[in-house]
Amino acid sequence: MESTHDGGRNTDFADDEHPLDELYKYDPHVLKTSQLIALIIRTGTNDASAVQLAEQLLEKYNGNLKDMAMANVEEIKKGIIGLGKTKAAHIVAALELGRRLAKYLEEKPQISAPADVARILMPSLRDLKQEVLHVLCLDTKNNVTNQRQIFEGSLNVNIIHPREVFRFAIEEASASIILVHNHPSGDPSPSKEDIRATKQLIEAGNCIQIPVLDHIIIGDGSYVSLKEEGLI
Repeated sequence: MESTHDGGRNTDFADDEHPLDELYKYDPHVLKTSQLIALIIRTGTNDASAVQLAEQLLEKYNGNLKDMAMANVEEIKKGIIGLGKTKAAHIVAALELGRRLAKYLEEKPQISAPADVARILMPSLRDLKQEVLHVLCLDTKNNVTNQRQIFEGSLNVNIIHPREVFRFAIEEASASIILVHNHPSGDPSPSKEDIRATKQLIEAGNCIQIPVLDHIIIGDGSYVSLKEEGLI
């Protein structure tokens, strides 16, 4: 029988937390992981909203969805008041669907627009407290062949050496690459240093015939393409 703590209010999102409204208005990739989990568990308790329960669950697994996906119902609900058997079962089922979808999508995703890049990396980059730079390697059809974080810290032409970026691209026999990094402030607006570092990497890529197609900056639910903005 479901725990009495697993019920609660029918309206379980705080005044500033409306993930369902955001889902209706925007694409799902805009929502934070805690908001997506809150939509799965639906209701909270008198003491914690659905979003707060989701945040507790994420904190329990240090934000690692892979570890969470390996847990069973009893392990998911353990230690979190208000997260009963039914809610935990919903989470386990959703994670299993995600695992099956990931297996189905093992084929290389194709990049046709900056939004495709955002869908791939926004979930993992938007909440980071430190800037990181990722490189997406593409084949001749703009399919992603591999991707890797190659730098942590603010972009700076004096720190980021093209060698580190293009060593990975060469190893993967890339036809081209796309750069992606995050702004922990949540504002994806590119800085002068972002633009300068990107142009340096573009020049390096042209020299070895591995063009940099774009640089996507990820914010909190939004992104900027330097190419679309005419900055590169």
